[in-house]
Amino acid sequence: MNNQKLVVAISSRALFNLDDSHAIFEQQGKEAFCRYQIQHEDEVLQPGFGFQLVKKFLDINKAFPDAPLVEIILLSQNSADTGLRIFNAIHHHDLAISRAAFTSGVSPYGYIPAFGADLFLSANGEDVKKALAAGYAAATIVSGYQGSASAQLRIAFDGDSVLFSDDSERIYQQQGLQAFAANERDEARKPLPGGPLKGFLNALHRIQSHFDPDASPIRTALVTARAAPAHERVVRTLRAWNVRIDEALFLGGMSKGPFLKAFGADIFFDDQKGHCESAQMHQVTSAHVPHGVTNQTES
Repeated sequence: MNNQKLVVAISSRALFNLDDSHAIFEQQGKEAFCRYQIQHEDEVLQPGFGFQLVKKFLDINKAFPDAPLVEIILLSQNSADTGLRIFNAIHHHDLAISRAAFTSGVSPYGYIPAFGADLFLSANGEDVKKALAAGYAAATIVSGYQGSASAQLRIAFDGDSVLFSDDSERIYQQQGLQAFAANERDEARKPLPGGPLKGFLNALHRIQSHFDPDASPIRTALVTARAAPAHERVVRTLRAWNVRIDEALFLGGMSKGPFLKAFGADIFFDDQKGHCESAQMHQVTSAHVPHGVTNQTES
C-alpha cells in the first residue's frame, strides 16, 4: 500500500485571524507591521478560516500515530522574526505543525514542490494565482465556519475547471448550453482532462484507501451544475482515473449552498465566486480556485 503522506500547505492568514496586523501592513507599511507583530507575539491568535479544516486533517493521524498520513506545512510571507507569533499560536492551539517557510514579503508559492504539497491554501489571491499558473493545486480560502459536527472530514468539489479541465466549460461559455450538452453526449466515453485539483483528489483517495470505506475519516463529494446527459462523461472520467468520489450531485443549475449544507461540507472548492458565495450563505467554508475561462472573463 502507498504510504505517501498527504501534504497541505497553508498560509498564516488562512490558518489564523491576522486581520489586525494585515490592516496595519496595508495602512502603515512593512515596518509598522513588523513592530506590531513583535510587540504582540505573546498574544494568542484566534482561528482563521482554515483552522477547523487543519484540525480535522491532523486528527486523521490519530489512527496511525507512528506513521502519520497527513502533514500540514506553513507557508508565510512573514519573516522568521515576525513569524514567531505564528509558531506561538501553533503551540498554544496544540497543532502538530513543525515545518514552515517564512519569506519576508515574497510570495511563498515556489516552496510548494520542495515540500511536496498536494494543495496550497491561502488568503492571498495573488499568491494562489501564481501557484496555479505554475501548475500547483491552490485555492483562496474566502469564508470559514465551524464545519460539520462529525469527526469525519467532508470535502466537496466543483467539477469543470476544478477537478476537470475547463475544456467543456469553454464550450458552454462560448457556444451555450445546447452545444455543451451535445459535446458531452458525443464525448461521453472520452475521459475529461484533469483540472488543477485532480492531484489533491488523488491524494485524498490515497488516504481513504487505508481505511474500510464505511470507516473512512474522509468523505468526498462532487457538486456540479451539470445534469443528465452530461453526467455520463463525469462518471466515466472518475472511473478511468480509478478515483473514488463518495457522493455526486448533479444539480442542473440549482444553487449549490443548500446541498453543501446537507452534505455537511467542511470546505467546498469552486472556480466561480458566485458558488463560493452560495456556500457562504449556508455557513459552509469555501475556497475559490481562480482557474479557467470563467476567471479569464472576470474583471
